[in-house]
Amino acid sequence: MKSIRLKRYFPILDWLPNYSKKDFIADLPAGLTVGVMLIPQGIAYALIAKLPPIYGLYASLVPQVIYAIFGTSRQLAVGPVAMDSLIVAAGITAIGSVSPDQYITMAIALAFMMGIIQFSLGIFRLGFLVSFLSKPVISGFTSAAAIIIGLNQFKHLFGTHIERSNQVHILLYNTIKKIPEINIPTFIIGVGSILMIIGLKKWNKKIPSALIVVIVGILVVQLFGLDKYGVKVVEDIPKGLPKFSIPTIDMQFFSELFSLAATLALIAFMEAISVAKAVEEKHDDYKVNPNQELIALGLGNIVGSTFQCYPTTGGFSRTAVNDQSGAKTNMAAVISASVIALTLLYLTPLFYYLPKSVLAAIILVAVYGLIDFTYPKELWNYKKDDLLMLLVTFIVTLTIGIKEGIMIGVLLSLALLIYRSTKPHIAECERVEGTDYYRNVERFENTTENPEVLIIRLDGQLYFANIDFFKQELMEKVETKGKQLKLVVWNAESVNHLDSSAIIMLKNIIFELREKGILFAVAGAKGPIRDLLFKSKLAEVITPDLMFAEVSKAIECVENQTHADLQKKCKQIALQRNT
Repeated sequence: MKSIRLKRYFPILDWLPNYSKKDFIADLPAGLTVGVMLIPQGIAYALIAKLPPIYGLYASLVPQVIYAIFGTSRQLAVGPVAMDSLIVAAGITAIGSVSPDQYITMAIALAFMMGIIQFSLGIFRLGFLVSFLSKPVISGFTSAAAIIIGLNQFKHLFGTHIERSNQVHILLYNTIKKIPEINIPTFIIGVGSILMIIGLKKWNKKIPSALIVVIVGILVVQLFGLDKYGVKVVEDIPKGLPKFSIPTIDMQFFSELFSLAATLALIAFMEAISVAKAVEEKHDDYKVNPNQELIALGLGNIVGSTFQCYPTTGGFSRTAVNDQSGAKTNMAAVISASVIALTLLYLTPLFYYLPKSVLAAIILVAVYGLIDFTYPKELWNYKKDDLLMLLVTFIVTLTIGIKEGIMIGVLLSLALLIYRSTKPHIAECERVEGTDYYRNVERFENTTENPEVLIIRLDGQLYFANIDFFKQELMEKVETKGKQLKLVVWNAESVNHLDSSAIIMLKNIIFELREKGILFAVAGAKGPIRDLLFKSKLAEVITPDLMFAEVSKAIECVENQTHADLQKKCKQIALQRNT
């Protein structure tokens, strides 16, 4: 029992004791490939976050090792990612004008706060909160963020200063205005790098295309002295591993940082859990636990922040490469972290002549893959309200801001959820000819109408927000049936929840119908709903004689019966509470 509990909180104990040479042979190439990918990506994503390049490498080191110990996915590759890097830049910049040192301190503090939030959500098993970030919201937000990220890289692609912005119209204006100032060698290197990355990916996805263009870019600039012709390079990257230090939080900016950290915590978790779940489907030797993932990602950010890391999460492209390269366990992540450690110790001087336009090319290719073109087309065909939510999130993120986009998206998701629940699907049912099935008259043409019975089915919960809608629909159908109506049968088989407001409303309906000489019966109620009907004493109002296991049993009560006979017949086939 103790062993099972330890494995739950330390998933590494589930695979490490049985780790074999065969596993290592599979993990080694995967770990090396992802580690090599992380070098240029880490540097590039640090630039997106408006941080010195070295912080991208720091963020690629410690969080991976922590996740290897506590994470439940065996292929998830943790580190800096493009979207979160942009949110860091957008959020801290929006707080106000700060010095470069303050900016770095705030980015590290943000990782610490984000980690605390994720860890707390995991401990209290609140991973379900991420469900409020619906697929349309995430798609719209991700696509818009990708465009913002991409446009912000044109300053490096053009080799000229373009004022940053998180609003697409301002960015486009600033970019177009700078076209005459393009540095031709820089632009050629950038465009050539994009074409090389795309070509290598099409040839073989396992090839570390980003590393190859980095090497080629460094050699071209160094051999031809292009830095003397305006090609901007990374220059000095500090050598050595990050030093341990406790993050400091400036209380002056605490509220702004906390809201930004909360936004990042949810978005980062959504990114990680979505890709982890997608990869899990290909493997049958482990299960991803969302709450443990929150704990693992949170600890990665908390411990990482003490080693000068800015916010990290699981990356889409690196995880895909890790899986395609054959990673079997989280030892691949440890190997990737070892590659980063060796780079920090010995290889950073080699990146002095790395052109920033090459990093811009890597980012542009990466973020292009985040833009979802197919999902909006699918929604146009079958779910236009979800498409509207996607487009609003997309437009707000593009034109107003990153945080505003995700906040509006979440509010829209909640509003749509509430709206849909206030107008649940309600169907009038009749018997399908030749069967004992009762189905929606609007969907089945071969139904037999019974003017003495109204069968109504509600699909979903019945609670305070939709009781008026239910009552209105029911009474309209009662009026339509006319004076021959003897019995209303509420088919409750699809109802999963009733609240006190619904109980009171049903009592009122029963009394109103009786004044018109119409009885009210319940059929097909689930056990918990039946229990509630009895505990609330609504069953006494309905009378147990009018509670049935099936709609067909209720119908038998009225066929060729008078109201007096109806009561007698009901007693013979009534559903008792304990059945």
